[in-house]
Amino acid sequence: MHAIREAMAAMHKRSEEIPPVSKAVESLVRQVIAQVADKWTMLVLEALEEHGTLRFTECGRIVGGISQKMLTKTLREMERDGLVVRTVHPVIPPHVDYTLTELGRELSAAFCGVWTWAETYHAEVSAARRAFREREEG
Repeated sequence: MHAIREAMAAMHKRSEEIPPVSKAVESLVRQVIAQVADKWTMLVLEALEEHGTLRFTECGRIVGGISQKMLTKTLREMERDGLVVRTVHPVIPPHVDYTLTELGRELSAAFCGVWTWAETYHAEVSAARRAFREREEG
């Protein structure tokens, strides 16, 4: 956490000291990073942001490559954290929809920065990886 805070201070070119973060906030940041760093959470977040409300099977099809068990686990964790709303329609067979909450949309917007960074620096990262691979192999 300390390195991130130092990088933030340098990035903003602020000379004043950054106030300490409470243990509760630091714990939440670590938990959120652990969850959203999971590829399935990020992909489900992206699918719901791009397509709006989705049924369970639609979400799985759009995400692709995710098992029903993993999709269920991911959506439950996202619901637990207030990122999605699960709506069960009283029909047979059951019809369940998932929609991002405002909190989920805000998190999705925060990750737009990662996508922008990846688009901007894709060539540099690819070149660094090639150079690393060549050093390791040769």
